[in-house]
Amino acid sequence: MHVKQRTLKSPAAAPAIRKTAEERALLAARTAEDNRGKDIVILDLRQQTTMFDYFVLVTGTSRRQLHAISEEIDHVFEDTLGDRRLGIEGYAESRWILLDYGDVVVHMFDAETRSYYALEDLWAGAKRVPFEPRASETSRPPR
Repeated sequence: MHVKQRTLKSPAAAPAIRKTAEERALLAARTAEDNRGKDIVILDLRQQTTMFDYFVLVTGTSRRQLHAISEEIDHVFEDTLGDRRLGIEGYAESRWILLDYGDVVVHMFDAETRSYYALEDLWAGAKRVPFEPRASETSRPPR
């Protein structure tokens, strides 16, 4: 019996695409949106801390969706940028999943947990990076 295995690329085999932290935060946000993430906010924290540059905040509607969003962001970052995650937290519990890429940190929450921790309020002094969701099929006017 033949079992197909996923080939893992070494960092040297990854494409040499260099993106700024802001471009990577926008890529994470767009990937989350493509996987039906809601209420996406990107915070520029460069003036508040030296620990990281950007937070990407995303709300998901289920554990399965939060897993899908986190896994797809990982795949996009690794496959297109050669960028590997430094850490992950909360995946097993799935109420708040954190992906750490060093200068970009992605937070994916269920609605209740996002409201409880209110990171937008905690980092209220941070500048918001413009991010416009794409128009959905249902919001487009009929032809």
